Amino acid sequence: QVQLVESGGGLVQAGGSLRLSCAASGRTFSNYAMGWFRQAPGKEREFVAAISSDRGYTDYADSVKGRFTISRDNAKNTVYLQMNSLKPEDTAVYYCAGRYLTIRTQIYEYQYWGQGTQVTVSS
Repeated sequence: QVQLVESGGGLVQAGGSLRLSCAASGRTFSNYAMGWFRQAPGKEREFVAAISSDRGYTDYADSVKGRFTISRDNAKNTVYLQMNSLKPEDTAVYYCAGRYLTIRTQIYEYQYWGQGTQVTVSS
């Protein structure tokens, strides 16, 4: 089992920045690809970003490319999501997720999930 705990959410004005963190425990973190997903009120959960286990590959949703950056520190068992130039449409609960080894973008391909952290962007 892998346990994931997100932090760093909050209220920010449009154009501002936030950095989300996801702390992992339970298994060898460096063996897991990690992803960030989000779910806005009344909408489906959607892919935001993902990073491979060795940090060699990243992927982003088109809606966040150039604004968000995913990174990880395997020594600290933590994955980050740096969010810049935030927009009101980025308002959502953000979830951290993990899967063994290979990077993916589909929700059903991730086995481990955190509880989520709320991000609210005011206009």
